[in-house]
Amino acid sequence: MFPAERPRRLRSTKALRRLVAETSLEPRHLVLPMFVADGIDVPREITSMPGVFQHTLDSLRAAATQAVEAGVGGLMIFGVPRPEDKDADGSGATDPDGILNRGLRALRADLGDDTVIMADTCLDEFTAHGHCGVLAADGTVDNDATLTRYVDMAVAQAESGAHLLGPSGMMDGQVAAIREGLDDAGHLDTGILAYATKYASAFYGPFREAVGSSLEGDRRTYQQDPANRRESLREVDLDLEEGADMVMVKPAMSYLDVLRETADMSTVPVAAYQISGEYSMITAAAQNGWIDRDAAIDESLLCIRRAGADIVLTYWAAEVAGRL
Repeated sequence: MFPAERPRRLRSTKALRRLVAETSLEPRHLVLPMFVADGIDVPREITSMPGVFQHTLDSLRAAATQAVEAGVGGLMIFGVPRPEDKDADGSGATDPDGILNRGLRALRADLGDDTVIMADTCLDEFTAHGHCGVLAADGTVDNDATLTRYVDMAVAQAESGAHLLGPSGMMDGQVAAIREGLDDAGHLDTGILAYATKYASAFYGPFREAVGSSLEGDRRTYQQDPANRRESLREVDLDLEEGADMVMVKPAMSYLDVLRETADMSTVPVAAYQISGEYSMITAAAQNGWIDRDAAIDESLLCIRRAGADIVLTYWAAEVAGRL
């Protein structure tokens, strides 16, 4: 008449639930993406991402120090050049005095090895056309010409103090090219966090405001089709063969199936990026009183961890690390 199995017994108190929890969320699991902008005197809030800012060099340093003191595992830095400094080849990306490289040097000087300083190794913020690579005469992205620029960018970022480089452009062979370039330049210990599977997502919209994107058209010829799953596993395989030290799935929440399969097959740590649109949706719903903000944030991060992420990039990293 009554059930012999009663799983509810292990849910009956908070202490029991904590004791048998299969997944944990700790500050060290979290990486804070940050934007440093040229040509601004005070931090500028991103309209579509309330609570996230384009930083000056000084405010970047202060916010980064606070995040590290809260216990975050690392910082991912994006550069936002002045519009007039953009050009067809994204030359600001390799300029030692470009905003991203200045930001990396400042953080490495302040924080040393107390945290993991990561750099976005992609041209899109620096190109006048907004694409992640160099354009061919017909307007398409030239894969191999772009790899040459990525190598130069990677070496510049390593020399500026980045511990890990994040090639996010989804060019074929980008990990192998960067690894060879770093090794040839003597940066044997600089690691590569490969954006192994990055989808052409509609949820990137707020990010494009954050970096002042100049994108013309879309990125569907190099970012992955949201309809495809097996293709992601192929991309992960290739990046592992090419020497990636970590691999990433982006976006996170809409691609938890891909994240789980990546975690099951990967021989290196796996990261997932809770992207701008995911941040903005939760923030907007909470501002309207439709959901419990903190509970939704924690649940979203826990589910990304449960799906297999060792590392989660999230704009809430410092806040959540402080709460944890």
